Amino acid sequence: RIVAASDAYFDDAAWEALADPHDVPEGSAICLGFDGSQYDDWTAIRARWMDAGDGRMYGFTPTFSDGVPTWWDPTDFDGEVPRAEVQAAIAELFKRYTVIRLYCDPELWQSEIDEWALKYGSRVVQWPTYRTKQMSEALKRFKVDISTKALTHDGDETMLRHLRNARRIRRPGGVIIGKPTNHQKIDLVMADTLAHEAACDAKAAGWKPKKPRRRPRRLR
Repeated sequence: RIVAASDAYFDDAAWEALADPHDVPEGSAICLGFDGSQYDDWTAIRARWMDAGDGRMYGFTPTFSDGVPTWWDPTDFDGEVPRAEVQAAIAELFKRYTVIRLYCDPELWQSEIDEWALKYGSRVVQWPTYRTKQMSEALKRFKVDISTKALTHDGDETMLRHLRNARRIRRPGGVIIGKPTNHQKIDLVMADTLAHEAACDAKAAGWKPKKPRRRPRRLR
């Protein structure tokens, strides 16, 4: 039985209770969060389906068309994240879905993010995670929305493992998260927090789901 650590940031049982796996249709409006690394930590993309049908956002790990998830453990690739594959993932996601916003932590991926911004415009936003106050507030909102059941998710076991690894760290600017040990990663949580922040910001800026077009009535 897994026992939560006293300094765990998230309530993993509350997160698990929100699992409701289902398919996200292509063309759906989504927001993305990107957390990148190169040699040690993972690189990950997580998403929020903006209009899942029940009034709540739906969190999920996007996949390539062949079902391969969009996270990369460098140990699976001779110690270095395959940057070309990450580039291919971003291109495919923008093609398959209606991406409203993509929030990216720019560290180590500045050039690629600049390219995405040139190609996809203002939808691509640099969101540095080293800013303690902003990161603390984003994590707090994410945590509250879990407790109030404001979202559902895909039940990704890797995401759950990273969420369980997240430990509370107090800094002058607020409370953030960190790893208990170097091999206990939290990168999917970071990406998911950015995706959640992007989705919440999009809604605050006025985004609303498109109403279905009404068919014209036939004249009799």
